Amino acid sequence: MRFLLFLMLGVAAPAMAQTPKLELPKLEVSVNRVELDVRHLFEVNAAGTVQAPPQAVWRILTNYERMDEFVPDLESCKVLARNGNEVIIEQFGTARFLFMSKSIHLIVRATEQPMTSIDIALISGDMKHYESHWELVPVPETGGTKVIYTGRLVPNFYVPGILGAKIIRHDIERMMAAVLTRIDSKRE
Repeated sequence: MRFLLFLMLGVAAPAMAQTPKLELPKLEVSVNRVELDVRHLFEVNAAGTVQAPPQAVWRILTNYERMDEFVPDLESCKVLARNGNEVIIEQFGTARFLFMSKSIHLIVRATEQPMTSIDIALISGDMKHYESHWELVPVPETGGTKVIYTGRLVPNFYVPGILGAKIIRHDIERMMAAVLTRIDSKRE
C-alpha cells in the first residue's frame, strides 16, 4: 500500500537515505474508511509545513518525471501529454501488504492551478476510484508553505477495513515525509 501515496500526484525510500539529514517535518495525517454509494473508500487528509516558498514547492510537485527519485515505492512517472494546465501522467509502482506485493499501473489527469493547487483524477488503471487535491498555502510569518493533501481512493484489490486505514496512514506519512523533506532539501 506504500504506493498509494504517490498516487496523490496522480505524488523512493532510497532517495530519503541519500537526502541530507534534515529535521523531519511535523505532519498531520488522518485516514478514514467511509461508505459512499454502497462502496467503501478511504478518505485521506495530510498536511505539513516546509520552509520553502510556494514557488519552490510548486517546482518539486510538478516535476512529475523526477517523482520516482523520492516517493517511496514509485518506480516510474512519465508525462504522456500536456495541454495548458492539464497533464496526463502514467505511473508504475508497487503496493505492499504484509508479505504480498502488487504491481500498480495508473494513468491520471493532473489539473494545475499554478502556485496554488493540483487536482488529480484517475483515467485508468489499478484503482476503482482515485481523486486527490494538493494545496499550497503561503505562511507569511516564515516565508514557508503549508502543503495540504486530500484524497479519496478505492483500490482495485482487497484492503482490509480498519487495518487497511492504518496501513494507508503509515504509507501517507512516509510519502508526505519524503515529499516535504525533498522540498526543504531543494529550497533556495
